[in-house]
Amino acid sequence: MAELESLETAAEHERILREIESTDTACIGPTLRSVYDGEEHGRFMEKLEARIRNHDREIEKMCNFHYQGFVDSITELLKVRGEAQKLKNQVTDTNRKLQSEGKELIIAMEELKQCRLQQRNISATVDKLTLCLPVLEMYSKLREQMKSKRHYPALKTLEHLEHTYLPQVSHYRFCKVMVDNIPKLREEIKEVSMSDLKDFLESIRKHSDKIGETAMKQDCRYNQWKIIARIFFSLLLSPNIKAQQQRNLDNIVSQHPRISGGKKSKKEACAGSDLEVKNTSPMSEQDSGILDVEDEEEDDEVPGAQELVDFSPVYRCLHIYSVLGARETFENYYRKQRRKQARLVLQPPSNMHETLDGYRKYFNQIVGFFVVEDHILHTTQGLVNRAYIDELWEMALSKTIAALRTHSSYCSDPSLVLDLKNLIVLFADTLQGYGFPVNQLFDMLLEIQDQYSETLLKKWSGVFRNILDSDNYSPIPVTNEEIYKKMVGQFPFQDAELEKQPFPKKFPFSEFVPKVYNQIKEFIYACLKFSEDLHLSSTEVDDMIRKSTNLLLTRTLSNCLQNVIKRKNVGLTELVQIIINTTHLEKSCKFLEEFITNITNVLPETVHTTKLYGTTTFKDARHAAEEEIYTNLNQKIDQFLQLADYDWMALEPGSRASDYLVDLIGFLRSTFAVFTHLPGKVAQTACMSACKHLSTSLMQLLLEAEVRQLTLGALQQFNLDVEECEQFARSGPVPGFQGDTLQLAFIDLRQLLDLFIQWDWSTYLADYGQPTCKYLRVNPTTALVLLEKMRDTSRKNNVFAQFRKNERDKQKLIDTVAKQLRGLINSHHS
Repeated sequence: MAELESLETAAEHERILREIESTDTACIGPTLRSVYDGEEHGRFMEKLEARIRNHDREIEKMCNFHYQGFVDSITELLKVRGEAQKLKNQVTDTNRKLQSEGKELIIAMEELKQCRLQQRNISATVDKLTLCLPVLEMYSKLREQMKSKRHYPALKTLEHLEHTYLPQVSHYRFCKVMVDNIPKLREEIKEVSMSDLKDFLESIRKHSDKIGETAMKQDCRYNQWKIIARIFFSLLLSPNIKAQQQRNLDNIVSQHPRISGGKKSKKEACAGSDLEVKNTSPMSEQDSGILDVEDEEEDDEVPGAQELVDFSPVYRCLHIYSVLGARETFENYYRKQRRKQARLVLQPPSNMHETLDGYRKYFNQIVGFFVVEDHILHTTQGLVNRAYIDELWEMALSKTIAALRTHSSYCSDPSLVLDLKNLIVLFADTLQGYGFPVNQLFDMLLEIQDQYSETLLKKWSGVFRNILDSDNYSPIPVTNEEIYKKMVGQFPFQDAELEKQPFPKKFPFSEFVPKVYNQIKEFIYACLKFSEDLHLSSTEVDDMIRKSTNLLLTRTLSNCLQNVIKRKNVGLTELVQIIINTTHLEKSCKFLEEFITNITNVLPETVHTTKLYGTTTFKDARHAAEEEIYTNLNQKIDQFLQLADYDWMALEPGSRASDYLVDLIGFLRSTFAVFTHLPGKVAQTACMSACKHLSTSLMQLLLEAEVRQLTLGALQQFNLDVEECEQFARSGPVPGFQGDTLQLAFIDLRQLLDLFIQWDWSTYLADYGQPTCKYLRVNPTTALVLLEKMRDTSRKNNVFAQFRKNERDKQKLIDTVAKQLRGLINSHHS
């Protein structure tokens, strides 16, 4: 077994030796390690040494075999050494000579070398600078652009710098500083552009009224041409209203002598917008919100509203935020700020209703706001959209209408209300030109029309009061043909008999008739002014005018007439003249109807055409005046009767009627003489009423409780007064009475006095109650009261004192008559 292991070990050692002899020295390590890994390295060393000795013997044999050649080689080498020494000396000498001769060349070569090195360094430097200079130039340009507030170009420069130039020189330290500053620069540009936008928004807020004023001026000039054209055609179509319309035309032309081309057409507006977009591109140098504009009055052309505004801050900020990926943030901010400004603009000042300028400034601000938004809508893509504009307009419309309703309700001046209406129409037309729906504004104007009518009615109430108060209530005198024609031209009056009369002559009515008639026409003109530009049909305008005129007649004028009629100091002459005047005004109503028809071109036969109620108004006024005449006459009669001073104990009557009654009859005669121009029934009724009141008052005077007793002489004097009244009734103070109709007013007094003076009691008592009774109108109660006044004999000068001698039995007769009268009274009551 031991021998077998020894053989294996020997074989392994042999293999290792062969590997050592044949293997590269670099790979001998693993072979030797295998020897040390075993435990027979001692034996291996012995074999290795034996192998080395074998190789040494082979080397020695080889050397012995080649020794002669070696010796020969040594001999040759010795010869070569001598030659080599000579050659070395020659080379050294040559080198010395060469060094001596090439010293200058070496110096030149060193200089050349140094120049080449410098040239290479310069070239490298130029190459590096060629790469760095554009970066530095772009950075300098960026700083200049930011310094001059050209933010959008600065942002573009920053993009080029970051993506094109800096990557080429990214290994330089200054480039790293630039790269680190780029986010800060972007944020700075973003903040500065936002600051410019805020300044723009603030400027726009302050100057909205100027922008709106300019836009409304453009629309106003366009409307002026429309008004001139409308008046021109009205002059052609309606000659009856030529004078008034000509005045309107002259006023417009005189107030606006330099009317320009009016509103721009849609095409011109679009062209102007395109031009403005070019001029206000993001590269624009101007950042101000509002541009300076010369006074418009110096130029023939009013500048466009958009021409007043530099929108470049908006465009730049929009582009900057879009490039920075924050467009949505910008849009939300812009819309939020504009909503806040809209709420401020739509808040009216508390004293807006006091002057038209307050309304004008309010409208200008609103128009300016929406002109800006409309321009932004059409010149930017998506910054604002139609839904956003519509939402703002709905809010503005509701708040504006609410504000107008509130503040217009305080207006009491019709001129201010009319100016406000024209301003609202201009406001609506201007915004409608920009595409905003304004139907609600025109609907609201119809509400303001009612208020306008009320203010007109209040104004005309004062006008009518002044006319009625200043009138002399006397027929208008005419001295020549010119005055006559002038008056006929002012008031439609035709009277063939009056035309035939020579001058001087008088119109039957007083001055307030033509004045009131012309003021009614002026009121109609005022109503017509409000209906202009409201987009109403002729029928609607006609209906509006007629309804307002009816209110003027039935309420305002009627009240004024009633107040004049009911005044305490109004006399009978004035009342008579009022009746005459209202009669002529009533006849003129058909001419007012024609006047309205000529203005509106709506025929009266048209369905639903409103009729004027002037006839009713003047009839009511005339009836009130008639009633007042009756009342006034009765009051005058009462005043005269207060002057009555009868001596109820007189023994003999006077020779004529009482003075107070004579004066009363004279007053009645003169009064009824004035009634000649009154309608017949009015004069007759007044006369009958006066006579009845006089008869009743005389009866009451006779039966007064204060008159405790009276004599036959006093009764005869009273009879003279009654006869005077009857004489007045028979004289026919007012024509038209048939027979003794007017005398019947005194029949009660006449029968009572006849009964007592003739002492015809037997006839009265015998015929009482029969239709043919002579004293049918004598009431037994009245007769008893008067009889009791005559039977009192307790005092001196009793009425029966003269009968004591001749008719002593008459006292008994009176008692008997009184007893029978009481019987009649009792039987009548039962």
